[in-house]
Amino acid sequence: MINADVHEKGTFNAQDAINNIKKDPNYSKAGAIALFIGVVRGETFESEKVEKLIIEGYEEKAKEVLTRISNDLVQKHGIVNVQIHHLLGEFNVGDDLVYVAVAGAHRTDVFPVLREAVERYKSEAPVFKKECITDKKGSPSEYWVSEKEGHGH
Repeated sequence: MINADVHEKGTFNAQDAINNIKKDPNYSKAGAIALFIGVVRGETFESEKVEKLIIEGYEEKAKEVLTRISNDLVQKHGIVNVQIHHLLGEFNVGDDLVYVAVAGAHRTDVFPVLREAVERYKSEAPVFKKECITDKKGSPSEYWVSEKEGHGH
């Protein structure tokens, strides 16, 4: 019942991720669900204004990587289900980008695994982000951002 994938913006939401977990035959073993929602921040690390974000990915490979991460993490003690869903498309500031949900027997089981799932999808999934910004002088520009820069997004 692991469910990890990429989806076009507008076709999947946080409730869908939770519903997937609740369909798991082992859901009765869960005492907690922890949910991470990554959203579009309105400014860059250099305090430039973000106008929009474009997210692209190698869909088949991304699904494979996200599924592998989920399958790895569901093996951990007390974990019932792990879901990672990354959205693709064009996003405005404040829009959801990614949902990571972890169900486990106890709250102490789910938080470390949630964090590990987030760190791993950021470093391993072939998903690419282009920021369309306005710099401090008011000039527009856009550039691809490396998720591996270690800024702790």
